[in-house]
Amino acid sequence: MAETTVSMLHLADNEATTSSSTTKKGGFITLFFIIGSLTGVMLSGFGWLANLIVYLVTEYHVERINATQISNFVQGCINLLPIAGAILADSFWGTSPVVAISCSISTLGMVLLTLTAKIDSLRPPRCEEIGSSLCITPTKLQYGYLYLSLWMASAGLGGSKYTLSTMGANQLDKPNHKETFFNWFCFTVSAASMIGSTALAFVESFSWALGFATCFVINFVSLVVFLSGYRFYRPEQPRGSPFTNLLRVVVAAVRKRKVVLSSKSESYYHGPCGANMVTFARAKRSFKFLNRAAMITEGDIGSNGSIARPWRLCSLRQVEDLKSLIRLWPLWSSGVFLQTPMAIQSTITVLQALSMDCHLGPNFEVPAASIVVMKLLSSSVFVALFDRLLFPAWQKLTGRPLTPIKRVGIGHLVNILSMAISAIVEAKRLQIFHDSQLEAHPGDIPLMHAWWLFPQLIVVGMGDALHYPGQVALYYQEFPASLRSTATAMVSVVIGIAYYISTALVSLIRRSTGWLPPDINSGRVDNLYWILVTAGSLNFIYFLLCAKLFQCQNIEKEEDANSNSDT
Repeated sequence: MAETTVSMLHLADNEATTSSSTTKKGGFITLFFIIGSLTGVMLSGFGWLANLIVYLVTEYHVERINATQISNFVQGCINLLPIAGAILADSFWGTSPVVAISCSISTLGMVLLTLTAKIDSLRPPRCEEIGSSLCITPTKLQYGYLYLSLWMASAGLGGSKYTLSTMGANQLDKPNHKETFFNWFCFTVSAASMIGSTALAFVESFSWALGFATCFVINFVSLVVFLSGYRFYRPEQPRGSPFTNLLRVVVAAVRKRKVVLSSKSESYYHGPCGANMVTFARAKRSFKFLNRAAMITEGDIGSNGSIARPWRLCSLRQVEDLKSLIRLWPLWSSGVFLQTPMAIQSTITVLQALSMDCHLGPNFEVPAASIVVMKLLSSSVFVALFDRLLFPAWQKLTGRPLTPIKRVGIGHLVNILSMAISAIVEAKRLQIFHDSQLEAHPGDIPLMHAWWLFPQLIVVGMGDALHYPGQVALYYQEFPASLRSTATAMVSVVIGIAYYISTALVSLIRRSTGWLPPDINSGRVDNLYWILVTAGSLNFIYFLLCAKLFQCQNIEKEEDANSNSDT
């Protein structure tokens, strides 16, 4: 990996640690504890999450649609809560305490969830015929206890996952080492999720209490592993809420809206004793209205050179930090619909598998929900292949690295290809179904094998291995240093929003077309996939426009160049 790809990544280290601590703390030794803890968190999290709908239906007698809605809410929370952990890490506590607290919360949540499976009074009486109207529904107290356990388990998983990614990068000095860590972070997430969704889900099929207890033990071990490495981690010194500083820029710019802008560097506030003047020698012309927030007017600066009126004056760096977020926003928004087709595909694929032959040999039938594990396997394999083979080979052939933004762009194209493959496979499945007139014989085994779903899952996993690490590295690189934890959590926010959008989109299509009836053999799921291909293509064009307009603000590179020229 080339250093220019993420040449700004160690800026956060320089600001969050002292020079003496940098030489004594951090390094590769910390990754053993961080990756080990991440593995346990993901194993435990996906161990209970994979079978949540089945648990709600069979043990709590929740209607299938309602169980799906609860699962959707939990999935959304898991992907949206990381932003809360990131804000706490950036603003108040630092990454290490946030991870420790999050792991503790998820461990306690697993204790509560295990008790729901072990103590009969915490769930309704067993019902012989699942789905029957004679089944007793849970009481409000039982629902409340269940929701509390799910919320705690979700909050812990969401709060620790992406904070661990930022913390791991902060332990390393060289940018290429940080980018490699991001790739292996994504590999660990995919591999652990795959194992948790299969092995632990298999245990739960025999005993819910044993399965949840296993998840608890793994979660507890991950907490112990993380705390064991505490003395090796680099200390961090959060500087208060960075969002307050961003709001100050807007307020100060509005209050000085009548001030005439100046082209002179000395007219702007660079910080105490001229801090960061090398990096921002002058205000940039983009979004120049915000430059007024850094313009010095009478009474703005005290006798000691500090800001006397913080809501009328900001440093030039704070102004440029807000500008960098504004520039990055369109790119970030393009990632929402990049993830939306993947969320729809993962759900529809299970429905397709239910209408196909899932037998592996004459006596063993693979559960339809396990088919989508192929995507996780593909993603894990391709992350390793790209990191060790493709990216180094690309740099040798072209002399330039495959930058994060380019990887995200290629990921867009690969995802579109996956949706097209899905449409073709579904059209073929429907043709075989109707040609064989299987609709008249519902007991017959479908002629098309479920393994035909593997190509689309392998391709979408390949795309995930490109755009997922690419987005993490891009946001970490381009976000302000004070928002570094928030940067990596933004990928999770994209996934969470996409999850809810996919639900709304499917509901809209069901209401407006006949493509998605209860029996997909009577529908046209292939048309849905072609809609996703079209929308994905339009979104790719939007991404290209955003990437063209986007200007990477590589502050660290400028500082290195200036310091080298001075020496």
